[in-house]
Amino acid sequence: MGTVGIGLVDCHCHVSAPDFDRDLDDVLEKAKKANVVALVAVAEHSGEFEKIMQLSERYNGFVLPCLGVHPIQGLLPEDQRSVTLKVTLYISFSLNYFNRSKTILSQWYLKEILLLNRNVHSRSAGRPTINLLQEQGADKVLLHAFDGRPSVAMQGVRAGYFFSIPPSVIRSGQKQKLVKQLPLTSICLETDSPALGPEKQVRNEPWNILFQQNILISVEEVIEVTTQNALKLFPKLRHLLQK
Repeated sequence: MGTVGIGLVDCHCHVSAPDFDRDLDDVLEKAKKANVVALVAVAEHSGEFEKIMQLSERYNGFVLPCLGVHPIQGLLPEDQRSVTLKVTLYISFSLNYFNRSKTILSQWYLKEILLLNRNVHSRSAGRPTINLLQEQGADKVLLHAFDGRPSVAMQGVRAGYFFSIPPSVIRSGQKQKLVKQLPLTSICLETDSPALGPEKQVRNEPWNILFQQNILISVEEVIEVTTQNALKLFPKLRHLLQK
């Protein structure tokens, strides 16, 4: 196996968002100049599936698809199966507290997504989400922009889950407390662009990924360890990072 080169992986972003329609080429070029070697493009709804697949083909080897839905969107079993047949890389799903009564996943849905890597949104539902994932034996889990207590996050760490930190950490006391508790071996980097940037009301972009450096430790160690963590989560990234 070849040596893995040093580079950053944005484990959760939304480059399919309309915010990037006019200048996506420039946005991705800036990301590459910032030493970003791969982006995981996450769908926010099933209507973005085709667009994300097109982007993954257009920017082959740089933009990787992560398809999934909020369960309340009602993706039918036959539709979900067609997605997993076409995309064998990652899938995203969400459990938000304010919709929790409607978003408890059916057994067929959860067992289907357990076949893939999970990129999980758990707004205001950190403990129930981690409990559910553990109950179902999920592994290779990434909890994106986790907004729960550090003590709850440590339950995920003990289960072998990873947590991705967005640039908004520089203005979030909650996320700064979280980062201080999490071992670096459980941290990945994300931008969640165009959201969760270092400045409010300003479009976030993938090149902002290292705004987290002032909260974490040395840049070199952050890049090395978080990229290795991303490879553990998403082994298919490895061929992109070979020297």
